[in-house]
Amino acid sequence: MSKRREISVKQRRGRRQGETDITFGIVVLILLGLGIVMMFSASYAIAINENKPGYYYALRQGIFAAIGLALMIVMSFVDYHVLKKHWIALTGYAGSVILLVLVLLIGTDRGTGCKRWIDLKFTTFQPSELAKFAIVILFAYLIDKNYDRMKKFTVGIIPFVLMLAVIAGLLMKEPHLSCTLLICLVAFTLLFVGGAKMWHLVVTGITGVGAIAGVVAYKIVVEGYGYFSTRLNTWLHPFESEDLAGTWQTRQSLIAIGSGGVFGLGLGESRQKYLYLPESENDFVFSIVCEELGLIGAITVILLFVLLVAQGFHIATHCKDRFGTLVAIGFTLQIGLQAFINIGVVSGLFPNTGISLPFFSYGGTALMMQLMQMGIVLNISRQRFVEPEPNRPLPKPEPEPYYRQEA
Repeated sequence: MSKRREISVKQRRGRRQGETDITFGIVVLILLGLGIVMMFSASYAIAINENKPGYYYALRQGIFAAIGLALMIVMSFVDYHVLKKHWIALTGYAGSVILLVLVLLIGTDRGTGCKRWIDLKFTTFQPSELAKFAIVILFAYLIDKNYDRMKKFTVGIIPFVLMLAVIAGLLMKEPHLSCTLLICLVAFTLLFVGGAKMWHLVVTGITGVGAIAGVVAYKIVVEGYGYFSTRLNTWLHPFESEDLAGTWQTRQSLIAIGSGGVFGLGLGESRQKYLYLPESENDFVFSIVCEELGLIGAITVILLFVLLVAQGFHIATHCKDRFGTLVAIGFTLQIGLQAFINIGVVSGLFPNTGISLPFFSYGGTALMMQLMQMGIVLNISRQRFVEPEPNRPLPKPEPEPYYRQEA
């Protein structure tokens, strides 16, 4: 049997596992390792102030990282097509909606003023992380199923917007503006890649922006223009604003970034983490990276995220089926956008919205979900072939060389 014939038979028998994208996996591990080290450096002063061992947060993050790595390894070997079943996609979405409702009823704010966590006694669970995962899987499944009809507004836009609006509305009630923005951006990107008409997306986007403008206008009327003006001023001019409490975190973050210079103060030598910068172990851990590792360290971290996104898109574009492409794009874009928004908030480019830095910020739910998603992307990278169309005839075998033919 010729080599071409052998390959065709393998394709007929089903999908064949190839080699895992080593570059993507190594970048994930580097980001994870560097993230745990920097989170430990940023958190031990806070832990000691809370009468806990200095390694308290780092130890917990390490445990979550170990669980997340186990999930990543498992998901890298489990065929991602199991997620293509309709009951998995719908159950994930329904479960995230139920949990988002539950967090509004019995959730805890952990001192932030926003109900985003469910207290499980031994740890806390953040339903918004499950919602990010569920939206990508559900949209990828529905787009793949209805790809031939995605150009229709009633098929390619309305059902998706309605499902997205439920999640976004519940997130805004927490409130969790940054997560809402992130999910909407990822969802609209999947619709664009999935074949929805551009002008349909533009009209829908303009409508959404108009709705947000209406909410802002309502707040101006209810809370007064003075309140809105103060919030805007504290973002644009944090060092000139009279609202010291409202600008404290941004001020301390910018001081930390500026103090690092080009080469940084040295690992563990940050001054702002000594209770000057709130949430230094969480949303503002990148400020400590800049202070201790300097401009070089900050650029290194940014380039690692850029490489992760580029390699993830490379995996997506080389996937042999539409569902895998959409899932890889969704999970990769989610990590990239979240990192971009967090770094923008820390550096004062965006208002403070409370979004964590993937692999760096303290948080068990987020870290485990991120690593599990990366495991799915790794599994997509291993899928070399897809099953051929049913009843597709095998190619005719090539004739044997004349010198092997029987006389």
